[in-house]
This record gives sequence, C-alpha cells and structure tokens, in this order.
Amino acid sequence: MSSILLSTAASLRAQLATFEPGQLTGADCARVADDLAATEKACAAARVLAAARAIGCKAHESRGFHDGAAWVARQGGVTASQARQILDAAAGLRDCPGTKAALLAGEVSWAEASEITSAQSSCPGAEEALLETARHGGLAGLRDKAREHRLSNTPEEELRHEQHRLRHFRHWRDRLGMVRFTGALPPETGVAFVHRIESAAQRLRRDVAVGSNDKREPFDAYAADALVAITSGDVARRDNRADLVIVCDINAWRRGHRHPDEVCHILDGGPIPVPIARDLSKDAFLKAVLHDGVAVHTIKHFGRHLPAELRTALDLGSPPEFSGARCADCGRRFGLEYDHVNPVANQGPTSMANLEPRCWPDHRAKTERDREAGLLGPSPPSRSRHSAKESNTLKTSPR
Repeated sequence: MSSILLSTAASLRAQLATFEPGQLTGADCARVADDLAATEKACAAARVLAAARAIGCKAHESRGFHDGAAWVARQGGVTASQARQILDAAAGLRDCPGTKAALLAGEVSWAEASEITSAQSSCPGAEEALLETARHGGLAGLRDKAREHRLSNTPEEELRHEQHRLRHFRHWRDRLGMVRFTGALPPETGVAFVHRIESAAQRLRRDVAVGSNDKREPFDAYAADALVAITSGDVARRDNRADLVIVCDINAWRRGHRHPDEVCHILDGGPIPVPIARDLSKDAFLKAVLHDGVAVHTIKHFGRHLPAELRTALDLGSPPEFSGARCADCGRRFGLEYDHVNPVANQGPTSMANLEPRCWPDHRAKTERDREAGLLGPSPPSRSRHSAKESNTLKTSPR
C-alpha cells in the first residue's frame, strides 16, 4: 500500500509541476480548485497520521529530529506549537472516528479536526454536531459552535475559575520595530474593554469627511488609534452605550442562582454566575436585560432613529439563546449595520420585525437590490457611494 501511495503522490506532483491555469477556462479552474482543495486536505490527513505513527516508533530520530513536533512543523511549514496542536488532534481521533473518516476523505481540515477533537475531549458527545457544522459552515462557524458547546456544558464556577487562571498579556517587537501583543481577558473585563475600543474606533472612522471613502483606512487602523487614546486617557465617554449587556432570567436574578432552563450570560462573553451578574450590575455603564418572555417586537416607529430599548433587543439576537446579532446573509458577527427589510423610503417601519443585521458587503448588495426593485426611488446623478449606503442604514453598537 505504501508503494502505491508514494507512486501516486509522485505522479500528482509531476502533473502539478507543469500546471498552467491560463490554459483552462474559468469553469475548469473552479473545478480544479475544488478537487485540489479536497485532495490537499486528504493528503495532509494521511501525512500527519503517518507522521504520528512514525513518531510513536521514534522513526523521526533517523531524520535528524529529536522532537517529533519539530519534524512535523518542518514538513507542513508551520510553527512547532501549531504542529503540536495538530498531533494532539491526531491523538484525539481515537474518540472521533467520524472526524477521522472526514479528514481522509478531504471533507475537513486539520484546523477543523482540532476544534472537534478538543471539544469532544472536554464535552463527550459533541463530535456529530460539530462535524456537520464543519462540513457546511467552515472553520469560523465551527469555532463558534464549539465554543458554545463548551460554555453550555461546563459548570459556571469551573468555567470562571479557568478563565481567570488563563488571563495573560504578552508583547514583543517585530522585524519593523512595531510593538505587537497578544492576551486573554475574562469576559466581564474583556468584552467591556473591546466594546470601548470599537466604539471609539467607530467614532474616529465616522469623523472622516463624508465622500472620502477611498481615503478611509481599514477599521483595524482606527481601532489601534482608539486603543492608544483610551489607555492614555485622551478619550472621553461621548455616548451612553453599555460596556456590557447581561442577559438574565428574571427569576434567576431574584433567586440568586439559575436553573438549567434559565439563562445568565454576558452578551458575546458566555455564561456567568448570577451573583457575578448582580455585582457587575452596579457599574453605571452596564445594561441588565431581565428576560421574562415579554415580546419586544411591538416596539416600532416610522423614523430612522433607533430607540435604546429596540437597539438593546436587536443586539441580543434571537431568543431564547440571546447569543448576539449575526449578519442575516453570511452569519458574520462583527462590523454589522441594521438594515430595514422594507426600506424607510418605502414606508418601512423601524421595528423588530423590519430590521435585520448585515455586514457592509451584504448590506450594500441588499441596498442595490432594493434600488433595482424601485423601493428607494431614483438615485441623484451626484449621489456618492457613501450616501447611497446611508439611505437604508442603521448602525449597530460596535461589535
């Protein structure tokens, strides 16, 4: 079997050495890209499984490597830490036969397999649902689903202790002398920290003159400026947006602890114990949403202004999970704007039922579809791209 694999691999490499996409049609190139993507994943799966077996037999030492992860890192062109993560995922496949089969079939990548095996290890029974997400939702959706699974299956006190234990901040200098950093914060401090930075960054970006979209820098650049301004004390609070939104069942809030069918969590941050929610509620810049089943879709009016109570309800996402807003088209969680399904120009109300979150590209596409359908009226000849976008836009709180 090994000789057949080796000869097949050599034949494929020989074919790829002479590959010239310019000789194919666009449709042919699309088919080649799809097939090679699956082949690439399958080859990576077989390579790592073979390497893990070789390391178990200490065969890597004959290749001049004392550390098996370093050998795998050299093979795959990744860092040693990434290689160790892949090898850990390979070991976890013993408990995830479906994931192993999907890997060898080229249906999922090692990054996706790592998420699945890690979640399965901490929360047995997670594999089937996560594998289905990986096949249809990609890595970003899988990470969200795996995180939700861990958070919902880990006792609150244990989760809080682990989050506190793993908090850290590290910084270093890169090749250009730039100061780089990485870190992790518990949700009650991390979510508030990120919200303040993104809110300030949104203001900085809005301050750029209307009609100069092409001169605007990426949002990350404004976020960097906001971080410096906030940490140096140069940014005053200019809005009443909450740093944290806590969603808690009102009965759990009154009782002091929640039952299994009740919720108590920080929006975008995961579950927390009710006593912690009560302590956090003393902060003047926090909103506590005490959910008792009252329908908020009755809040509506016919102006562009988004009432505070409606904005809070929209930011929560769909009940009963209240896991935060997502783009109605692609599922993205960040950089969202609230779009009128039936535009204001067509007498659409500003209501729960008529508002959907969308990222900028999907919102722009929706606006153009509305225009083509005659719902926005004709565009003035001098109308800029920016003003066209504003015709049907309600900004969300920065996320």
